[in-house]
Formats: sequence, structure tokens, C-alpha cells
Amino acid sequence: MSEPSYKAYSQHMSMVADLRYASALLQWDQETYLPAKGASLRGGQIGTLSEISHELFTDPVFGELMKHLLDHEEDEDRRSNLLLSLEDFDRQRKFSPEFVRKLSEQTQRCFHSWLNAREKNDFSYFEQDLAAMVALKKEEAEVIGYEGHCYDALLNDHDKGSTVAELDTIFGNIRQQLGILLEKISNAPPIEDGFLKQHFPKELQWQFGLEVLKDMGYDLEAGRQDLSEHPFTVSMGNRDVRVTTRVDEMDLSNMLWSCIHEGGHALYEQGLPGDQYGLPLGEAASYSIHESQSRMWENQMGRSHDFCEHYLPRLQQLFPEQLGEVSPDQLFKAINKISPSLIRTEADELTYHLHVMIRYEIEKLLLSGELKTTDLRAYWNESYQKILGVKVPDDKQGCLQDVHWSHGSFGYFPTYSTGSFYAAQFFSKATRDVNGWNEKNWHDKCAVLKSWLSNAVFKYGRKYHSNLLAEKITGESLNSRHFINYLEAKTADLYKTH
Repeated sequence: MSEPSYKAYSQHMSMVADLRYASALLQWDQETYLPAKGASLRGGQIGTLSEISHELFTDPVFGELMKHLLDHEEDEDRRSNLLLSLEDFDRQRKFSPEFVRKLSEQTQRCFHSWLNAREKNDFSYFEQDLAAMVALKKEEAEVIGYEGHCYDALLNDHDKGSTVAELDTIFGNIRQQLGILLEKISNAPPIEDGFLKQHFPKELQWQFGLEVLKDMGYDLEAGRQDLSEHPFTVSMGNRDVRVTTRVDEMDLSNMLWSCIHEGGHALYEQGLPGDQYGLPLGEAASYSIHESQSRMWENQMGRSHDFCEHYLPRLQQLFPEQLGEVSPDQLFKAINKISPSLIRTEADELTYHLHVMIRYEIEKLLLSGELKTTDLRAYWNESYQKILGVKVPDDKQGCLQDVHWSHGSFGYFPTYSTGSFYAAQFFSKATRDVNGWNEKNWHDKCAVLKSWLSNAVFKYGRKYHSNLLAEKITGESLNSRHFINYLEAKTADLYKTH
């Protein structure tokens, strides 16, 4: 196939990407600096860009160009781009421009009503807009089509091939194994973490968070950090990847591990092939693989003995009164303490997945119609009492704590768990591959891990779906046993449950 024809395809995809990234930039602004009075206009602005990019991408002439190219293209990477673009094209062609705009505008309404509800600490201010969003997501699932549960259509958008049947099995097994571990530590002496709940000035926390991001390898000349109601990462191409966090001056953990988590996402985006801008091979493999990156940096790296030994001296410089008498071992135990809690993003590595499973069940029930949004608060609170044994005191710490439903991101939550399982599997392989891993300090491990991930994960973009990528890297598809092995070793270290 002639070079000009493939170039025409690439240029068209680049224009689509320009529009989508412009929309992403408006969304970033919406969650960081947008003046209150600008909210009513922002929905229409993003809706316009979404509609134009959809029409441009689903142009029938463009579809014919891709099919023609695919019939003649022999280069493996170019064929991968064309195959994946055609797959996206066929899916997007199912939606009318009107539906795309309607969904985009409802997302903006939902986000602002969620913010208002959080401010008032009252789910009822969000309920009607959420109900409208659920109706649109049901419509989306019907348009896409599915064979099993209607939720499958949305799950597939976040992790290709993911289904309710598969996740029910994975979560059923994991929940049982988590229960066994919780039982093992139930009679162990409690871990002291009160020193993390003192006053830590916002400016000093911010300074330290940026230092850790830089040490991880996050390029601040190709990104920035800002404050938002809920931490997130947004990419406008690998040379502009931004992270946000939030600060609680009475909890050091809140900001710090949000920084590390979002930093993991950002390293992935900054590491994607820049010469594939706008093309599938310049995009992340899936949300599960994306979460594998953030959860790996947050937990395997950020909650390690190495991290504590490396950073405690610096933390004691910044916060001498709060942490001056703390040892590395005490810090390690405190940041890994296992205890049921209210907030998913602040949960320990074990109970975190119970938070995810509650949301997964709620999404299934909402989409099937078995749960109405008017009953969501009560179902949430009952689930937390039954599964985690905690009483939800208010909506802000309950069903309003996550931004995802206001974005229409139904199907995302399960990837936090599957991403954690991939993280353990990849990290196990990385530590075997890197010579002298155990002899390296945290700073050196950051550099070699980033290099390993660049070669094992980043460079492929979307070329392989999650399980196929796992097979290529580790020789097997997703195997949650790696996660359980990791968690068993850590709980034994923390609670001496040998």
C-alpha cells in the first residue's frame, strides 16, 4: 500500500485526537479551575467537540479508506492500528451524533450536581441526574449489544473481553481468600498509625508529593500537578500528561499515596509511543493495564520497606514534631495497616477490593433495573455494614465519595481490582528479571522498574488486549494467585501470621 494512503489515515486520526484531547483539556479545567458561572456553558462546549470528533471519526469515506488499506497493508504495526481503528469505527458508527452529544452534556450536568451534592452532603441532589445517566448507559449497552448481562457491553469498553461471568468467578474466589486473611489477622495486636493523623501543613505535603513524583520519573516538563475534588490523571498526548490530588492536613496518607497512584498512571501515558499520536498503538492497552501501573507504584513500590527507609529522613526534615521519633519499621506498619474503613481511595490493600466489589454489585443492579437510584444510598450503607462492618455516617463518606458515576464510567470500578492482580503478576516478573533487585535502594528501583515497564508494557500501546499482554510478559494470562501470594507475604510481615 502506498505511503500517502496510510499517511492520510494517520492525519485523519490525528485530527480526531486533537478534538478529543481538546475536550479532555476542557474537562481537566472543569475539575480544577473552572469559574462557577462557567459550568452552564462548559457542557455545551464539550458536547460540541464530542459530536464533531464522533462525526469525523465515523465518516463512511474514512471507513472505506481503512478497509482498503487493511486489504493491502503488510506491516504488522500498521495492520494493528488499522484493525483496532476499524473495531472502534464499527462500534462508534452504532451511535448517532445526537446520542453522543446527549451523553456528553448529561455527563457535565452529572458532574456538577455531584459536586453540589458533596458540598451539601446529600445524595438527593445528585439522584435525578444519576438516574438520567443510568438510563443513557442502559441505552448505550443496548446499542452496542451483548450476549450475556447488559453490563458486559460497558465492561468491554474498559477491558476488552471482560464479562460479568468472568468477574463473578474472579471476585468470588478473591473474596473468599481475603476473608481467610482477615480471619488470620483478627487476633493480632493492632498496629499504631495515629502519628499519620496529626497536622501536616498543606504546603509541605505538596512539596513532598512533587519530590516523590519526580523521583518516580514523572516528567514535570511534560505534565503538572493540581488540586481537584477527586484525584485523576488526564493526557493530551505523551508530552502533556497532568495529575491532580487532594490534601487533608490531618492525614498524611491521603495526598501522598494519591500522588503516587496518579503518578503511576502518568508514567504510563508519558511512556506511550509519541510517534503513534492519535493511533491505537499510541494509546493504553486497557483500563485494567492502566490500573496495574498505578496500583503497582502505589502499593508494591510506595508501601514498601524500601520506600520507608528512603523517605523517612526527608519526612522527618519536613515534619520533625510529627515524625521525629518514628522508625522506618513503624512507618511501614502504619501505611500498611489493615482495617475496614469508609473510603475506597484510602483503604488498605486487602479491604480495598471489598470496596470495589460493592460498587461492582451496585452497577450490575442499576443496569439490570433491579436497583433504583432512589434506593442506592440505603443499599450502599447496608452493604458497607454487612461486608466491611462499618457504619456510613453521611453521604460524602458514602455513596458520594467517588466521581466515576458522574462521568458515566460504569464498568471502570472492576479494573481497580483486576489492575491490582495484574500489578502483582507484572511486579513478580520484573523483580525476577532485574539483576540484583533486592540490593537496590528505592530510588534505583524506580529507574529500573520504569525502564522494565517501558519495554514490557508501554511500547506496545493497544497492540495486545490485557490477557494477551500478560501472557507475552509473564507467560500466563491473569492469575490472581500472584496477588494473594504477595498479600499473604505482606500480612505475615505485618502481623506475624506465619
